[in-house]
Amino acid sequence: MFQGIIPAIITPFQRNPSMEIDIEGLRSNIEHLLTQGIHGIVPCGSTGESATLSFQEHETVIEEVVSAVGSSTPVIAGTGSNNTEEALTLTKAAKRIGADAALIISPYYNKPNRAGLIKHYTLLADTGLPIIVYNVPSRTGQNLPADLIIELAAHPNIVGVKEASGDLGQMSQIIEGTRHLDREHPFCVLSGDDNLTLPLFALGGTGVISVAANIEAARMVSLYNAFMTGSLEMARDIHYELSPLFRAMFIDTNPVPIKKAMELRGMAAGPMRLPLTELRDDETRTLQKVLSQYD
Repeated sequence: MFQGIIPAIITPFQRNPSMEIDIEGLRSNIEHLLTQGIHGIVPCGSTGESATLSFQEHETVIEEVVSAVGSSTPVIAGTGSNNTEEALTLTKAAKRIGADAALIISPYYNKPNRAGLIKHYTLLADTGLPIIVYNVPSRTGQNLPADLIIELAAHPNIVGVKEASGDLGQMSQIIEGTRHLDREHPFCVLSGDDNLTLPLFALGGTGVISVAANIEAARMVSLYNAFMTGSLEMARDIHYELSPLFRAMFIDTNPVPIKKAMELRGMAAGPMRLPLTELRDDETRTLQKVLSQYD
């Protein structure tokens, strides 16, 4: 159901004391991405500073994205929370608005046991909106093991996983355990790390939910197309061409570097909402040096 290059978009804010969402800037960023051949779009994820958005702002961003892309591009809305009721409210809202799926981070801080995780995801999947599980141990403090993902994949509305564990062996085990399930659509294993996109494609992964694609979508799409058409050497060359950018996106906590990179490129970005702060001057110079390689 979901494959290819899927940018996790930022939420641009206005540079004023209340830091309202820059709606015009959001629309402009989306319009740009749509010209680059992307295969999907994720609003209100970690890259979209979802933790600082109110419920109303979540709905506003999702509404703007769904309206901007129409039926041409799948919208996977971030609706996760460490409070199941909050996640349920956000997921139902995303379904009502017209999102194609929900990206659900595993409950952070709480660290629920296996039974709690299964109940959490099952309740959300029972809304009828396709669910993509988001496994990012560096943010949640808890890894979702391969056997748990395989168990969750038995639910017809749990359609994939965004894997940001950094463990290719685990990703391979998930693909191995889900590739022959009796499902209407194959279970999607999406990379949550840009630098593991190509290795995961080689294992059978279907795509990437990408930070770097906010500014280099065309190159990312070229990598995907090269791999899918059997041009492996070209795909590898593009991977190494983009590798300095992939690393630069994590000189500080995501989305701090990508928002600065977009600002440097003349795109809508705006400030960070606390507790995140903007890059230091030396980090900005480092980022500018990396970006100059792609001008």
